[in-house]
Parts: sequence; structure tokens; C-alpha cells
Amino acid sequence: MPRLAAGAVSGLLAAAAALGAGQLVAGLTGPLGSPVVAVGDAAISLTPVPVKEFAIAHFGSHDKDALVAGIVAVILVCAVLAGIAALRRLPYGLAVLVVFAGAGSVAAVTRPQAAAADVIPTLAGTAVACAALVVLIRAARTAFPRGTGPALSAADRDAADRDAADRDAVPGQSAPGTPDGEAAAAAGPGRRRLLVAGAGVAAFAVAGGAAGQALLSRFSVETLRSRVRLPAAAVPAPPVPAGARLAVPGLTPFFTPDSAFYRVDTDLVLPQVSPDAWSLVIDGMVARPVQLTFAELLRMPLTEADITMVCVSNQVGGPYAGNARWLGVPLAGLLRRAGIRAGADQVLSTGVDGMTISTPLQTVLDGRDGLIAVGMNGQPLPVAHGFPARMVVPGLYGYVSATKWVTRLTVTTFAARRAYWTQRGYAAQAPVKTESRIDVPRPLANVPAGPVTVAGVAWAPARGIAAVEVSADGGPWQRARLAAADGTDTWRQWMWTWPAAPGLHRLQVRATDSRGATQTPAEAASFPNGASGWDSVVVTVT
Repeated sequence: MPRLAAGAVSGLLAAAAALGAGQLVAGLTGPLGSPVVAVGDAAISLTPVPVKEFAIAHFGSHDKDALVAGIVAVILVCAVLAGIAALRRLPYGLAVLVVFAGAGSVAAVTRPQAAAADVIPTLAGTAVACAALVVLIRAARTAFPRGTGPALSAADRDAADRDAADRDAVPGQSAPGTPDGEAAAAAGPGRRRLLVAGAGVAAFAVAGGAAGQALLSRFSVETLRSRVRLPAAAVPAPPVPAGARLAVPGLTPFFTPDSAFYRVDTDLVLPQVSPDAWSLVIDGMVARPVQLTFAELLRMPLTEADITMVCVSNQVGGPYAGNARWLGVPLAGLLRRAGIRAGADQVLSTGVDGMTISTPLQTVLDGRDGLIAVGMNGQPLPVAHGFPARMVVPGLYGYVSATKWVTRLTVTTFAARRAYWTQRGYAAQAPVKTESRIDVPRPLANVPAGPVTVAGVAWAPARGIAAVEVSADGGPWQRARLAAADGTDTWRQWMWTWPAAPGLHRLQVRATDSRGATQTPAEAASFPNGASGWDSVVVTVT
């Protein structure tokens, strides 16, 4: 067992050295070359839709952390097996490392935004891992020789012969045939050498990882973002009505702070796009292709708009909705400037990360405030939300409207081009469903008997909310008080005073939009065009 443990630890340390070396080299070549990131991006691309929905539902905004943890766990398990295999036959362990190198290299070079240099960190990490494994296995064989202890089985004698063959094959290793006594005598110094070698490899792994992380900070565009000065809006948003905010503790705020705004995308590493290098191309079925720099975009008349955005992965009552004040150039004006040709029905937008999103052309041209946004809540877009520019189109789920780090708008048709998510079975056109949520009281809360405030938010962007109703224990629907409306594109807060009696109770909510359509009770999953049903909470009244 000590010998097997030494092999397992040797494999783990070799893998740690690979990750440290890969991170260090990625600090020089760029964050997308990190082996874990490369494999993670490939895993995200290959993940089936049900698995994706499961990850978002159970891990939320930490879904990528869970993916990275899973990848590292798989690497470590395989590293243990590689170390044990290397004790039996060194080439076997090295072969496992080479297989991982191949997988990492393929993942690195097959991404949409891949560069030739992205493969270098994986190759460097593999070379370091192979060298570390050879050194550690040599030391482990000396520290725990097979020729000592109880009589060897036939399998162990064969393995001992292979050890000897490996020593013959590796320059500098001692000759076979060492007597048992000499092997036992060498075990003490051998274990010290193993400890020294293991400590050295571990120190390299930690130092390489830390140095790589420090070097990666130079790729950040936060400093450039802090220097951007947004011009005043030529068309400012109207003031938020005084009655749009209800004073209910625990109620979702009217505007979502940037730090709390939901983030759902496919990027393990946030794209770092310099505003000086950014440009937007408008092409496809247009009369005059257009290309704009960030500086040119900021010189155009900007529009401010309050818009609630919702992710298609949001479950009924879920957190993946947010409301912000956006600043940008009207999208319809940009497309008309390029001259839309007859027959076009789709705007296929592309982000710098290779993401493609399909937006129905008529929703951009029907008068709603679709924007190429450069600002969010009075500041330049956060990097996590698309700096320097992104699309925002009210009334549509984000996967058909909200391209972050957008660099291209291609006017085309749904028949000719399919976007990333529609290729995976999601609906090509996905208006946000009328939805409502209970924020107060929280699920499984204990509340005192008597008047209890029930409150939350409801949304139907591009249509607006006309009414919200609440039911207790399946009883009659009671009309809730609505906060003042800030246009049709934002959510509305609501509240209702419930005469609560002691016991266990279930509260439900439903909303009706300005077109008279009431939220359906039919429960549906978020795939393929958004979840539906009524949100509910169970509370105990004492």
C-alpha cells in the first residue's frame, strides 16, 4: 500500500505541476490558453441542453465554478491512475499524460476565437508533467522497492522485472538485480529523495500557478474601462415615477445593481476587449455595409432606456431577471443606416467570444428601444455584461436579443442562418412570457398571525403589466396593489395585505399584461422557449 500511495501522490503532483506550468505560460500567451479553460470551453460547447439547464438550476451563477471543479476532479483522478500505472510501467503513465495533452490541444485550437499560441500552455504543462512524473516515479521505486518485505507474487515479480527494464531504459538509473538487503538499505535515503522531489514539484506548482495568475491581470481591461467617459444622452429616459418603488423590506429593488445583475453565458474567462480595438460591422442583406469604432459610436446621439431583461433559463419565481437603465445607440437606426434589403427577417449578432444570437428583425424595427448599449446604470458596461458594447432588445429572452461583447450584426434570414442556441433546439423566436414572483415572505418563512405583507415583482417587457393577483390556499384571487409603471419595458413591484390565520399556508401569484393575457398556470420547463406556471411559497403562520 505505501508503494501504491507513493505512485498515486506522484501522479497528483505531476498533474499539479502541469496545471501550474500551464497557468504560468497562459499568463504570457493569454488566458484562453489555460488548459482548464480550453477543456472547459469545449465541455460547455458539447454539454447537452438538459445538463446545461440542470447546472444553471442547481448551481446558478456558480455553474462555471462547478464545471471547473469537475474538470479538475477528473484530471486528479486520472493523475492518480497515471501515477499507479507508471509504477508498473513508466510508459503507461506517460501515455495517460500524452492523451490529456492531445485532448487539451484539440480543445484549445478548435474554439471560434482560438489562436495558434493557445496550444502552448497545454504542451508546456504536459512536458513539465512528464518530467515530474519520471523524477517522482524513480524516487518512489527507490523509496519503496518491490524486493523487500513478504515474498512476491508472480504478478509482483513481473512488475519488478518491468521496473528493472524501465531503469535500463532511463539514463542514470541503477542496474537491475539489486539484492533485497541493499534495496532495503537504500529505502531510507530514497524516501528522503522522494520527499524532497515531491516538495520541489509542489512548490513549482504553487509558484507557477500564482505567477500565472498575477501575469493574467495584465490582460484585464478594467483600467481602460475606468477611463471611458460616457456622453450625456441625447434622448434621456423619463424620470422614474415616484410611486414605482414600494417600501417593503426584502422586496427586489426597482433597479438591479450591476454587481447583483444576473450573468448567464458560455464564457469561463470573460472576454477582455479594448475599446480602442473594438469595432462593430453591419453586413449581410444590406445596401451599404457599415463599420463603426467605439469612438464613433459614442459620438452618435445616444438614447437612455429602462429595460428589464430575463434569461430563458429562469425558472418560475427564479432570480435570472434584472432591471437596469441602459445607454446606447438605437439599433433600428444603425440597421436603417446600412439599408435593409427586402426579404430579410433576422439579425444574426456575433460576439467577440464567437457566440451567435438570432433576433427577429421586426422586433428591432417595431419602435421598441433596442440598443447597442455602452452604459448600464450610469456607468460604462461592466466587463461581465459586455464591455465595451452589447445588444439589448426589450421583450425577448436574452438568448435571442442580448449579445454581449457584440462585434457584428448580419442582416439575413432564419432559413439561411441558425444561431448558437437555435442549433441546440431552442426556439428561434422567444418573447418573454408574462411572469410574476413572490419575494416576501420567503419560502418556508414563519410569520405572525394577522395582517401580513405579500410582495414581489411582475414583468411582461414590451407589453407591460396591468394587474397582479394573489391567492391563499387555492382561494379566490385577490387584486394586489401595483406600483407606478415606468413604461412598458420594466417590471412592476406589487404588494397585497394578507389576513393570515395560524397554520401552514400556500400563496400563489399571477399577472396579467396590458394586452389582457393572464399568466398561464400550465407548468413548462425553460426549454425551448421559457418556463411557465405560477410562483408559490409555503409559509407557517404562528
